[in-house]
Amino acid sequence: MSSGESGLDRRRDYNGPALFRQGFRPFFFAAGLWAALALPLWLGQFLGAFELPLLFGPLAWHAHEMIFGFAGAVIAGFLLTAVPNWTGRLPVQGTALMVLAGCWLLGRLAMAVSGLLGALPTAVLDLAFPLLLLALALREIVAGRNWRNLPLPLALAVLLAANALTHLEAAGLLSSGSAGQRLGVAAVIMLICLIGGRILPSFTRNWLAKRGATTMPLPFGSFDKLCLLVTAISLVAWVALPDHAVVGGLLLLAGVLNAMRLARWQGLRSLPEPLLWSLHLGFLWVPLGLMLLALGIVVPEVPATTAGLHALTAGAIGAMTLAVMTRASLGHSGRALTADSWTTMVYLLVNGAAALRVVASLALEAYMPLLHASGALWTAAFGLFVLRYAPLYLSGHRAKG
Repeated sequence: MSSGESGLDRRRDYNGPALFRQGFRPFFFAAGLWAALALPLWLGQFLGAFELPLLFGPLAWHAHEMIFGFAGAVIAGFLLTAVPNWTGRLPVQGTALMVLAGCWLLGRLAMAVSGLLGALPTAVLDLAFPLLLLALALREIVAGRNWRNLPLPLALAVLLAANALTHLEAAGLLSSGSAGQRLGVAAVIMLICLIGGRILPSFTRNWLAKRGATTMPLPFGSFDKLCLLVTAISLVAWVALPDHAVVGGLLLLAGVLNAMRLARWQGLRSLPEPLLWSLHLGFLWVPLGLMLLALGIVVPEVPATTAGLHALTAGAIGAMTLAVMTRASLGHSGRALTADSWTTMVYLLVNGAAALRVVASLALEAYMPLLHASGALWTAAFGLFVLRYAPLYLSGHRAKG
């Protein structure tokens, strides 16, 4: 195989299981399955129906698995699919992809029985996956001299550090006040702000251009850089000092700037295509979450902190990941870039789940029924996603050349 062959050529020569032909296949499939299963597992423990043998408390396990398990799998699937296009290098597939996916699965199993394994074996098994993913991303970007995308391995390194903090705290070696969880959320939100700022205006511009529109999303510029800088500073401050009044002001500013940034991308014009409006709606949860976090700090009497956290997690992370997974799965398997009724329902369900979870945190008198309803919608959203897209991940259909 010559050095000039593309990643697509390599995919054409691959004759192994379809699930391990492209990076998005096993990891998007796993992310959807785990999102649909992990939330009922947490709710069952929360309601006292059963107990898992956890070293972590049930709430800490739930937060860990949503951030580092579910979101970690989505990030892996996205990067393993995007990096070959950015660098021109061959994609990871076959045995190497099986090993990486196996490490992710071992991490989930270890976390579920962490109380039996103990702190050190659990940490080793869980941290193996993000460490390998970081090493792989660095190797590909450095070898491909793709310096523009170095911030992505940096975000992976922050996620790895955040995950390690949660293990140190669970082992009783560190008391950080859940700083590892906050740092993990902050890293994923920054990835959404960074990658979303590339794909939303680009996808919207391409779609509008095909329809002869003259008003286009504004290109990345100084305002976007300012917005990213302020968002990063505010999130770092929130990780370190989550209750400080100055942090509340920074979060509010970041929320306003992100709302202004989103408004520049012509999202309302994308309403005829669910593959597009789902991305814009998913990103909308970022400024909403930042502003709710700020409100909870500035006005402690309002129970907005938990609402803000779930706007960022169930909302921004949940909705954006489904929007990205569905679009990438269709595009990279040669399907038409349009959402069918199943996919549209997935978007509606996950955003409904996020909305109910945020309201549950604010309307404490109706907390339990709203929590149950939110959990049901979340599970339905990811369950429907798996049912709709599993045949695509498991089939032999190949990307178009």
